[in-house]
Amino acid sequence: MRNSFLKSAAIGAVAIAASAGLIASNETAPQADEFADVEAPMSVAAPTNIQVGNRPYFLVEDMEDSELKETLQSCSEGPFEKTDFSIGHRGACLQFPEHTKESYVAAARQGAGIMECDVTFTKDLVLVCRHAQCDLHTTTNILDTPLAAKCSEPFVPADPEAGTPASAKCCTSDITFREFKSLCGKMDAANRNALTVEEYLDGTANFRTDLYSACGTVLSHYESIQLFKDLDVKFTPELKSPEVEMPFRGFYSQQLYAWHIVLEYWLSGVDPDNVWLQSFNLDDVLQWVRFNPRFGKQAVYLDDEVYDSSNPNAYEDAIALLPELAERGVNIVAPPMQFLVELDENNDIVASDYAIAAKEAGLDIITWTIERSGLLKNGGGFYYSTITDGIETDGDMLEVLHVLAQDVGIIGIFSDWPATVTYYANCFGL
Repeated sequence: MRNSFLKSAAIGAVAIAASAGLIASNETAPQADEFADVEAPMSVAAPTNIQVGNRPYFLVEDMEDSELKETLQSCSEGPFEKTDFSIGHRGACLQFPEHTKESYVAAARQGAGIMECDVTFTKDLVLVCRHAQCDLHTTTNILDTPLAAKCSEPFVPADPEAGTPASAKCCTSDITFREFKSLCGKMDAANRNALTVEEYLDGTANFRTDLYSACGTVLSHYESIQLFKDLDVKFTPELKSPEVEMPFRGFYSQQLYAWHIVLEYWLSGVDPDNVWLQSFNLDDVLQWVRFNPRFGKQAVYLDDEVYDSSNPNAYEDAIALLPELAERGVNIVAPPMQFLVELDENNDIVASDYAIAAKEAGLDIITWTIERSGLLKNGGGFYYSTITDGIETDGDMLEVLHVLAQDVGIIGIFSDWPATVTYYANCFGL
């Protein structure tokens, strides 16, 4: 049924921010008719029979013989239950188009107890689920629709002679919510050697698949809340960094944007204990801690300072900052998983200095992202970069997961294929 929920949410956010002094008196407030009505997604029943499929079994058998392998083998017949330790990273985007209804439903079936909607906004200020404000050219079919004419940068084919790759830039802020809802979600990929739009859209990595990407159902943030409630899972939205100048449209500031996401949970009647707000922007997290303490108490600071390429001392500086974060009210940090582990003198995977310092500061730890690296036979790439010499087979990811769970003591991990984490977590009672 059509409703005006987001109209109320957007204007309500402006009113709250104005009363808090976050909007200057000379800024232009939005008008009611500027905000799109939305349709609630079709109701979906929560799965009662968790299925982990073949992949966890393959990974267990791929491990070298060990006590851990025997333990995991002993859990092969389940039963398996939903667990908050298993977080659906954009759903189950190893094989389903990210941030689509289909991806989230698959992740729920695989036992993910918490689901992520990365949040950005459209031209008419409706919050939507996308990993980046300007990723529509790689995550949807927009370039193959009339809406391509509205993209910030049109498709430009590759020029082999000049050595320039194919390119495009299409942002959620280029289009209205109604236009956004007309798009189909696809696997996040692009062929940079493409000479045509069709070739550009056909770039899915060989360890993924297009089998489930005929037309993924894209969602607003509000729709994701209703879907997750139907699926009986919890919420971990990430406030994505805007790629447009803020304040957008003269009034929509970063502070208001951070308020807006909280307001949608509040108006949806969601218990703050079931929400883990996330941001790479520390100011966002501190705003939630100060002004929305019921949500802020488990707001997650996504720590990318730990690998800031412009700072040769990034890792050491990130460790030094941890006690200050705790003092300022941050309770949970989330660095990428490779910075929570390292190799000891015997080439064994152990907890890193960062992990030890975070626990000493009294911080809980969530991490990202497992099942995002393809085949691990060549060391695993970015997410295994601190332990490359200890990675030889795909089964080694379960060794890493075991150290993260038992030695580092993480409270959850994002996964592109939640079934893998669900299998492990059920085996160890997490």
